[in-house]
Amino acid sequence: MTDTPPELYYLTQDIFVGDVIALGAAVSAGDWRPDYVVGIGRGGLVPAVFLSHRLNLPMLSIDHSSKLPGFAGELLHKVAEKSAAGTRLLFVDDINDSGGTMATIRQILAEAGCDEANLRFAVLMDNIRSAVRVDYFAQTIDRATDKRWFVFPWEAMGMADTLTEEALSVPERLA
Repeated sequence: MTDTPPELYYLTQDIFVGDVIALGAAVSAGDWRPDYVVGIGRGGLVPAVFLSHRLNLPMLSIDHSSKLPGFAGELLHKVAEKSAAGTRLLFVDDINDSGGTMATIRQILAEAGCDEANLRFAVLMDNIRSAVRVDYFAQTIDRATDKRWFVFPWEAMGMADTLTEEALSVPERLA
């Protein structure tokens, strides 16, 4: 772990809303239309709520970040069954940084028998160096050159020392 404090970069509400509008336009422009927006907790819940309103679609939520039984894997199995039955699901997160969250969710869904044709992934911010690709994004970053720690509007409620501690826990994103 590095001791160098990260640059906390606070994204404004206006930027966030603009990104949601851009995601909504990207989803609406294509031939594929979701039946549900699925928010990935914790960071994807707020963008998913906004996007579900923008697209006039119902929203489901998966609390991947809690790692509590009954709130992540089990719910992913339920949505995998829905996709296998023909339901189209748009998963939403705040950032695709390393790709770890998306890879884990895709693996669990695949193991549970999902129909990948009925799944899409959207993020506000996509790291072009991520190991995993998403279908929709509002902004791109390149972690090879951009080391800022992005603080989304809902995270700005947290204390700066907590945000710094979180950033320092993943030094590979800051180095």
